Amino acid sequence: MIMKNFPFDALHIGQTAELRRLCTTEDLFVFAAATGNHNPMHLPDQDVDGDGKADTTASGIFLAAMISAVLGNVLPGPGALYLSQELSFKGHAYADDELLARVTVTGLGAGGIVDLDTQVIRLRDRAVIVQGKAQVQAPLVPLSFDDGDLPGLVVHTHRQFDAILKRAKALPALRTAVVWPDEAQALQGALLAQSHGLILPVLIGPTARLRALAVEIGADLTGVELQEAASEQAAAELAVALARKGDVQAIMKGHLHTDVLLRPMLDRATGLRIGRRFTHVFVLDVPGLGHPLLVSDGAINIAPDLTTKVDIVQNAIDLAHSLGISRPKVAILSAVETVTPDMPSSMDAAALSKMAERGQITGGLVDGPLAMDNAVNMAAARTKGIAGAVAGQAEVLVVPNIDAGNILVKLLTHLAHAEAAGLVMGASVPVILTSRADGPVARVVSAALAVLHMHAKAQVAIAKD
Repeated sequence: MIMKNFPFDALHIGQTAELRRLCTTEDLFVFAAATGNHNPMHLPDQDVDGDGKADTTASGIFLAAMISAVLGNVLPGPGALYLSQELSFKGHAYADDELLARVTVTGLGAGGIVDLDTQVIRLRDRAVIVQGKAQVQAPLVPLSFDDGDLPGLVVHTHRQFDAILKRAKALPALRTAVVWPDEAQALQGALLAQSHGLILPVLIGPTARLRALAVEIGADLTGVELQEAASEQAAAELAVALARKGDVQAIMKGHLHTDVLLRPMLDRATGLRIGRRFTHVFVLDVPGLGHPLLVSDGAINIAPDLTTKVDIVQNAIDLAHSLGISRPKVAILSAVETVTPDMPSSMDAAALSKMAERGQITGGLVDGPLAMDNAVNMAAARTKGIAGAVAGQAEVLVVPNIDAGNILVKLLTHLAHAEAAGLVMGASVPVILTSRADGPVARVVSAALAVLHMHAKAQVAIAKD
């Protein structure tokens, strides 16, 4: 945006200007990082007064900076320099408060000196929470400045995962078969999920080795159930048997290959099939995005055909419902947004959209083909003339194949600082599929996804009865 100033000879007594701003939790983090003021009263995740709620109080200097923004951006605008500022703080602002900063010219002196009344108003109750006076040196010549040249900032908070964990912790923990956790990170991941109240682990593997490993990493297995298995395959088969009997409500991958874990689940006679293909859904918390982003399938189905993609879409919609997204917006991705016979992914996307329209896929709004930009960016969708409820605001991205999904998720995690968790869908119990490269957030939130999904399934079953 181009900003233009008011040189001194263009100012007059009574002239006023104002700026509005929504105070967000990201603003509080940015202020703390930029100023070094880490007073917990001004941090979104701290409760100093002990009332059980985060304080999220905006710093007084953050409010004063809003006045500075009006002086520097609008009146007098670019080229103005502070000479003095008097402030009286009469109230507080909090995260999610909309604020208005206003300045009014009260005096014009020799040498370009300008006196102004200043105030900040909390708009929810119209309370003046900052009152003061400022004196500035006004610019003497017209100036303009394009603030679009400034670099952008991304705050690496993960509020979506925080909300998921909060919801899951309020629900009963799942008794979970942890298959072959004979490596430090695998065992620690299961115990970490237990410490958050998400799972009651049943550790399946070489029990002597697991006890020794716990000692090595300083973990306490008191009260944790262990069941002996002589091999990875035997451990996976035992987990499936426990799930079929209802002795466990979820399965978590330990330190073994995914195909070894899934093979007994896929057995038509003794496995955990429910009539759909097994598909994996990544759930990502992308900084700056106001909702969880689901990506499927980037982990199991290598080159899915149309029939498999139907299950990929339906499974992702079902998980989105479990996360509280009542009617998820699903974008079927391709390299283009037009149906192109030479591009099979665009043909599949068109078919899936039509199938959803006719009720063969239910519970979500499905549109495609959409390219990545016009699936997640409203401006890109409008530029290309793409309308509809999904374009520019997708919550679920269905990728053409495993390569695209894997690349997309790793791009978001490593360059966009997203956190990723995930779940295998299509089995009678959720399968928590973690990688050795996953950090503690991914492991804990993946367990939280399993809790939310099983709770949602139980609520649906109750409603049907």
